[in-house]
Amino acid sequence: MSKPTPGPQQIPVVVLAGFLGSGKTTLLNHLLHRSGGTRIGAIVNDFGSIEIDAMAVAGALGDSTVSLGNGCLCCAVDASELDVYLERLARPSTGIDVIVIEASGLAEPQELVRMLLASEHPGIVYGGLVEVVDAAEFDDTRAKHPEIDRHLALADLAVVNKLDRATDGERVLGIIRQLADRAAVVPATYGRIDPAFLFDCRPSEERIGQLSFDDLHQHGGHHTDHTGHLHSAYDSLSFVSDIPVDPRRLMGFLDGRSEGLYRIKGYVDFGPYDAANRYAVHAVGRFLRFYPEPWPDAETRLTQLVLIGSGIDTATLTKELEACKSDAPHADEHGMWGVLRYVQDPEGAEEAEEAAFEEA
Repeated sequence: MSKPTPGPQQIPVVVLAGFLGSGKTTLLNHLLHRSGGTRIGAIVNDFGSIEIDAMAVAGALGDSTVSLGNGCLCCAVDASELDVYLERLARPSTGIDVIVIEASGLAEPQELVRMLLASEHPGIVYGGLVEVVDAAEFDDTRAKHPEIDRHLALADLAVVNKLDRATDGERVLGIIRQLADRAAVVPATYGRIDPAFLFDCRPSEERIGQLSFDDLHQHGGHHTDHTGHLHSAYDSLSFVSDIPVDPRRLMGFLDGRSEGLYRIKGYVDFGPYDAANRYAVHAVGRFLRFYPEPWPDAETRLTQLVLIGSGIDTATLTKELEACKSDAPHADEHGMWGVLRYVQDPEGAEEAEEAAFEEA
């Protein structure tokens, strides 16, 4: 029976966007100081020739920052050039776990996302679009830059910042929830959001090796350090099953996943559909990818998932995941096709498909 060869460790790359003065650099600095040991790399894109934002971040990042001044990244480089910058941060020797691209306040986030999705760098994976909004200046910003509506519609996570300064914060939150109707919307002051929203569960093996399931759920969750929050504004759900998951049912769940569900991460056991492999799953917003990898020796075969979102119904999600458990005594040879569409490496997908057929 053939087995897919595990691909290179892929580092999530998060696009951090928002108009001038929304608080992107403040948010990035907060994440750097609340990372819980996660090593962050950053590409900081100032618009002016004096790289103020890069100076503000460099003290915390040291040699883990790439600064691009005097122009918008979305206009100044193409996907191949962006790969050159990513290479400096994604090489295994850096030990970096997540890369944040802090766009200039005048950048076009859609173009940055397109460049990342077009990247040919094997060591990175798209980690989502975070749009930061200044709640106090939202009405004026929207009047001057009506494209903010389009940016919010593209976002996977909307951070509504400076709510402490807004005269009508609940009204602003309501408008943004309508505009970012497929995103998790998180209120914040001083850019303080829980790092669990952004940090992926697949750290570099060079740093601490494989995280346990408890680590996945608790990673970055030092809530007592987050003074100044209006409220926690997010929910998380842990799902564990010792019964294999039916791939068709899981894909139905993923294709119809609820609004506000920002991230899904963990491992899936498809049982007889592919007995040789477990499937690491990485979902952020509407982006989805599976990574087949051989089961570790002597490890109990479980499906273990963490779901993170804003305004999600955890009871309903749990019920829907429970319904994904497989009650079929024999595998359908076509059952894995929906999953294999989201395996990045075509060769790995082909081998995994062959393995599924052999088990059927």
